[in-house]
Amino acid sequence: MKAAIIAVIIMGAKMMFDLVVKNGRIVTSDQIFSANVGVKGETIAAIFAPGLPFEAKDVIDAKGKYVFPGGIDSHAHLNDPGYNWREDYTHGTAAAIVGGYTTIIDMPLQNEPAMTNGNIMDKKLEIVAPQAYTDYCFWGGLVDYNFADLKELDAKGCVAFKSFIGPVSPDYVPLTIGQAREAMEILREFDARAGFHCEDYSLIKWGEERAKRKAKPDWQDFLDSRPVIAELIATQNIIECARETGAKVHICHVSHPKVAQAIKEAQLDGVDVTAETCGHYLSMTDKDVLAHGSLFKCAPPLRSAEDVDALWHYVEDGTLSCIGSDHSPCELSEKSEEKHGIFGTWGGISSIQSTIQAAYSEGVVKRGISPTVIAHAIGEGPARVFGLYGKKGAIRPGFDADMVILDPDAKWEITADSLYYVNKISAFVGMKGQGLPVCTILRGKVMAQNGKLVGEKGFGKFVKKQWAEG
Repeated sequence: MKAAIIAVIIMGAKMMFDLVVKNGRIVTSDQIFSANVGVKGETIAAIFAPGLPFEAKDVIDAKGKYVFPGGIDSHAHLNDPGYNWREDYTHGTAAAIVGGYTTIIDMPLQNEPAMTNGNIMDKKLEIVAPQAYTDYCFWGGLVDYNFADLKELDAKGCVAFKSFIGPVSPDYVPLTIGQAREAMEILREFDARAGFHCEDYSLIKWGEERAKRKAKPDWQDFLDSRPVIAELIATQNIIECARETGAKVHICHVSHPKVAQAIKEAQLDGVDVTAETCGHYLSMTDKDVLAHGSLFKCAPPLRSAEDVDALWHYVEDGTLSCIGSDHSPCELSEKSEEKHGIFGTWGGISSIQSTIQAAYSEGVVKRGISPTVIAHAIGEGPARVFGLYGKKGAIRPGFDADMVILDPDAKWEITADSLYYVNKISAFVGMKGQGLPVCTILRGKVMAQNGKLVGEKGFGKFVKKQWAEG
């Protein structure tokens, strides 16, 4: 791609741009090369060799730093409208843009009401549009009462549909495998993808009941109540339904290499199954849960250090094509073990601002993987899965000018004060690493610089599923 792109724009005349990002090392899904990026309006107009003449209204000198495609967060809970004490679009998208995500795909639950029909979607758009610092897409709801509404939500631009095969918060409804199979048949008719939180309901509920027989359940009991087999069985059931129906499915927040291996085998066998993992599953372990409790509680739960190392291999080989945040915020009192007990405390990690830097540090710096792996997992991978490629997901002429300049030498420690969330609590606070997003550009406009928000609220746009997958 490097030679082809540069060759296209070599010409005698001086090139004219609104913005040029110069002297950067562009990171694609398969290579890293030195080049300048020229932007006209909101799109990338050219990628050209350093030293070629140009004129531009604005110039950013990347000084040899990496230039990644703007990140696409495949899994975000921004809780707006309805649960704004946990998070809202102003704070959530501000945190995302500072962290290097230029597009977020917002989940339909922990909203009031859950986004399950077109009318609710229209009202949500009215509320969130004036707040957004990032571009944003929507997951549509997939529950047992809205099968007749799925086609309308798809037509309005939802990029996929989210369901649970396992316990879920009170504002939403899980599906049985039979209901999930029927939903797949419906979604297949208009080529839509269903996403699933895969943990077997009966195994988890019985595990919780067993633990609650004890006088005082502990955090090991919580981990034991959500065993790997619960995640694996649910994933295998969804894969087999997808195989039989010919539907497109996506497995959310894969936490364990055994689950990733099952997905890989299905992909090799021709099943249209995609999958994601999250920054916390690539950087934190079950020991953190045992040591620190509810702050590190999430579902599926964190796994062993050996599992974390093995999971990275499936990010490298593309089985897990997205690194999402699963940003699932709450206020501090909702994490109170004293008030709610181990099983009643909020299960979720605030992570949208910290995921990209944590993934880069853990993957590239600590494990020696190529930065191209990160570029794919935050860019091209999710763009292709959710029908955004051609507009989002790569640094190519004609694509939106979404870029993240990352300083590979910058060392960091995450502090509560640095977070833009409504509630400045996160399991990532205290984490140290190397490799930091230092400039985030959305559609040609600088939105964050050196950990600070500098862009305009409301600049973010709603993005529909409108580009071919593949």
